[in-house]
Amino acid sequence: MALGTYKFAVTLLVYVCTVSLALAWPGVVTHVSDGDTVWVKPLQGGESYKVRLLGIDAPEICQPWGPQSRLALSAVLQNQVVEVTARTRDSYGRLLAQLTSQGNDVGAWMVGQGYAWSYSYKNHVGPYEALQWQAQAQHLGLFSDGSAVQPRWFRKRYGACHTP
Repeated sequence: MALGTYKFAVTLLVYVCTVSLALAWPGVVTHVSDGDTVWVKPLQGGESYKVRLLGIDAPEICQPWGPQSRLALSAVLQNQVVEVTARTRDSYGRLLAQLTSQGNDVGAWMVGQGYAWSYSYKNHVGPYEALQWQAQAQHLGLFSDGSAVQPRWFRKRYGACHTP
């Protein structure tokens, strides 16, 4: 294969993979690992995907508010049909995706109810920052606990928890 043809083929493959990850697809939530990670089985069949909710950071399962966060997510998503809009994969191979259930953004709901933080990175505020401020002002969920620690700081101090 000529170098030009090879480069074109690789570019086309990367484009197709990127576009396919940006498309939304329906699936059923088969398992909730924690407050920001679920398993979704596509309605058209096939293997389930491990999906990390884009834009939020829920407490680790072994830290305070971790079990409550998982329980809240499970209550609204377990065995429910969701729309998965995948963006990319994280370093653990999980799909990073926005989940919509009955037309509602699940990440927004988790932050707005006080079960997760809006995920911010460096100097960039997270996508649900305004909802986080509202939940903090209303002392909802983990924001009612003055000792609640963002998961990134918890992981830095104690390491990651085992998630089922």
